[in-house]
Parts: sequence; structure tokens; C-alpha cells
Amino acid sequence: MTRVKRGYTARRRRKKIRLFASTFIGAHSRLTRTTTQQRMRALVSSHRDRSRKKRDFRRLWITRINAVTREDRLFYSYSLFIHNLYKRQLLLNRKILAQIALSNKNFFDIISNKIINQKENTNQIKE
Repeated sequence: MTRVKRGYTARRRRKKIRLFASTFIGAHSRLTRTTTQQRMRALVSSHRDRSRKKRDFRRLWITRINAVTREDRLFYSYSLFIHNLYKRQLLLNRKILAQIALSNKNFFDIISNKIINQKENTNQIKE
């Protein structure tokens, strides 16, 4: 059997890993074995945190909407607000509602008043 010289292939593989880990600190960017381990760890973390980011932003939007709905003007809870939104078929997602709550509170008040008024109107029709 002929001898196989793996220098080029191995060097190319290690160079690719080293380029990925070039911003890591200390031995994590220099030594091949630790670089490989840190690369695996970084990829696991990035995969896990992609889902976590969605979760965190949803929590942030809910907190912002809840804070505005509980202010002096509305006396409302978040869960009632969302429930009535769906009941009135005003389909606004939480991201947009949070942006409206931060940037334009008057418009947010208009939306909540519309929900409350429609609720009163339906109660009068039932009676």
C-alpha cells in the first residue's frame, strides 16, 4: 500500500476551526483540541439561544403591554385585554401592541376603549 500524506487535508480542517475560534480568548483560539471543544460549545449555545431569544422577546412584549394596561387610565389586566382583543377579532400581535404601547399611548387608549365600548354594546343588545 502506498503511504497517504494527510498534511494538506488536516491543515485545511484545523484552519477552518481556527478561523471560527479566532475571536476566542487564550488557548481557546490557539490549541486545536480546546478550539474544537469551544467550537462545539459555541454552536450548542447559539442553537439553544435562538429559541430562548424568541421566548425572552415575547415575555418583554407581554410585560410592556401589561404595564400600560394597568396604568391609571385603563384599570385593566393583560389577560382580559388579550381575551377581549380576540373576542372582538382585532388581530394585533403582541410585538405590535408593545410598540404602540411605548410610542403612542393615546392610540393604545383608543384601541382599549374600542374594546370596552364594543363590550358594553354587546351587553345592551343581549338585554
